Amino acid sequence: MGTIKCQTIAGMLDELAPRSLAESWDNVGLLVGDGRKRVSRIMVCLDVTEWVIEEAVDNNVDMIISHHPMIFSGIKKVNTDTATGRKLISLVKNDISLYCLHTNFDIVSGGLNDIFAKELGFSHWTIIEETYREKLFKLVVYVPAGQEDSVADAMCRAGAGYIGKYSGCTFRSKGIGTFEPQEGAKPFLGSIGNLERVEEFRVETIVPEKLLSKVVGEMLKAHPYEEAAYDIYETKNEGRVMGLGRIAELERETTLSMFAGNVKTLLNAENIRYAGDPNRSIRKVALLNGSGSKFINSARLAGADVLITGDLQYHSTLEALEMGLCVIDAGHFSTEKIMMKYITEFLKNKFRELKVEADVFESCSNTEILRVL
Repeated sequence: MGTIKCQTIAGMLDELAPRSLAESWDNVGLLVGDGRKRVSRIMVCLDVTEWVIEEAVDNNVDMIISHHPMIFSGIKKVNTDTATGRKLISLVKNDISLYCLHTNFDIVSGGLNDIFAKELGFSHWTIIEETYREKLFKLVVYVPAGQEDSVADAMCRAGAGYIGKYSGCTFRSKGIGTFEPQEGAKPFLGSIGNLERVEEFRVETIVPEKLLSKVVGEMLKAHPYEEAAYDIYETKNEGRVMGLGRIAELERETTLSMFAGNVKTLLNAENIRYAGDPNRSIRKVALLNGSGSKFINSARLAGADVLITGDLQYHSTLEALEMGLCVIDAGHFSTEKIMMKYITEFLKNKFRELKVEADVFESCSNTEILRVL
């Protein structure tokens, strides 16, 4: 048991929510720090404010994981005249690394948009705005008889073999493989200079693009041959579709005012705002965590009766009402604070699996900043 490298944690988070999924304007990944540094205390927050960094310093934190990036665009100066400059100086001075996962975590399948939908009590939903369609590859490997199960299991444990809601999907066909070990080889079967004919299995499975390197690596580790023969083909099969926004249907129709009250309770929000006729019938719900003013038209085109999001501007709200779309502004913080609990639990589970002694906890100072009199 021991500490863990910052870059190892970054790798776990990148596997959870690949950086390639982030919007072009976003800034995600390791923003501050040395990836080789060993980490023992991690704090998860929504925003990297000055008081959050003070909390990290007071708690001897080695690494902060945030949802919102502290740095969005180029910085020409780092000094104490700006909040960003002060925060960067404090992080570097106290040797605290900073990793951010933002729109990539919103977009990824099973990420924040999906977690938000679950928090609101939905079990089925669809994506409103597609931003990424996963590429699928066929991995074919030739394995000596008797070893096919261990190799197939290694690939599936690494993430291969998923087709829809089914896992462990492989196909195996028996045949004869030939090879002649040359001088310097260390063959698992056969001898130097002799052409061997060996009963083998062709084992094939489906692998998503983001896991291809990992799956091939685990396959090679499990394969008994010194030189494994394998092929990779890009398929035309459609993988998972990912994107922003979710749309779902309530089991029973309700009124806007009653539904808004349920949203407040489910999100444990201090307050929410809503716009529209309180008695308007609600059945189809669009939702997007964070700021959703730019999502109003997409929600309307998806046939929603109401959009749940945060940070709705006055004129955007008027526009939604004129389009016939009700809106519920549950606040930016209330729609995204669930990120802290999810990432904390995700890392705790990973560390338990690896038998790593590293503490992970949620920030206590990163709370709702808006108050209503």
